[in-house]
Amino acid sequence: MSRSHHSAGAAPSQRMLRVAELVRHAIAQMLSRGDISDPVLEKHVVTVSRVKMSPDLKLATVYVMPLGGKDEQEVIGALDRHKKFLRGEIAHDVNLKFAPEIRFRIDDSFDNVSRIDAILNSERVKRDLEASDEDKDNV
Repeated sequence: MSRSHHSAGAAPSQRMLRVAELVRHAIAQMLSRGDISDPVLEKHVVTVSRVKMSPDLKLATVYVMPLGGKDEQEVIGALDRHKKFLRGEIAHDVNLKFAPEIRFRIDDSFDNVSRIDAILNSERVKRDLEASDEDKDNV
C-alpha cells in the first residue's frame, strides 16, 4: 500500500500543516493584491479558508469561498485557469523543492456550520432539550 493511502486517516504532520499554511497565505496574498488578472476574480472577494497538503507535499487542495457564496463555480473556474501562474508563485514564495499541484474546492464548512445552527435552533431539538432538562429536575 502506498504511503499516501496508508496515512490518509492519520493526522497531518507538523510539516504538512506548516506548508499548508504557507501556501494558504501565499494564495490569499496574491488574491488580495490583485496579482491575478481575471475579470471573474476582479469582481469577487475570495477567502482562502484552508489548504490541505498531501503527505508527500505534492498536492495542495485549496478551499476557497467567494464573499456571499456567489458565483462559486465561476470563481473555481477562474482559479483553475491560473493554476500554472499560482503554482510558480507558490514555488517562489514558499521555497519548496517542488511546487505542489493545486486543486481548488469550494469550502462547504461554512454551510455545515449554518446547517448545524439551524438544527440546534429547530423547535424539535428545543423540545427534546427541554424534556431532557425536566427529566434531570425529576431525579
